[in-house]
Amino acid sequence: MSEENNSAHLSALAILGIRFPDDVIRVQQLLNIDETFRSMCEDLAAAMETLAHVDRLPESVREARRQEYADLVEALVNEIHEAIRHSNVVVLRRPADRPKS
Repeated sequence: MSEENNSAHLSALAILGIRFPDDVIRVQQLLNIDETFRSMCEDLAAAMETLAHVDRLPESVREARRQEYADLVEALVNEIHEAIRHSNVVVLRRPADRPKS
């Protein structure tokens, strides 16, 4: 994974950790194994970054872009939430100190 993709991955994970605190482990697993989910999350991170800097845009387009990106963020959050709800990720852990047979 490139440094830029890794940065977007971490940014997306941080955002989703705030949005879906009860699903952090599932989100991490999905980010690692599901390219479509990862892409949605990276899109969310990019949309939120753009929304955070919308005040830098010319006044003539500022409000239209703010609404456009706010709507995009909301749609992506809803889509990601549905993906989390419908995922079948199972976190497998090795038992500690299991006796050998």
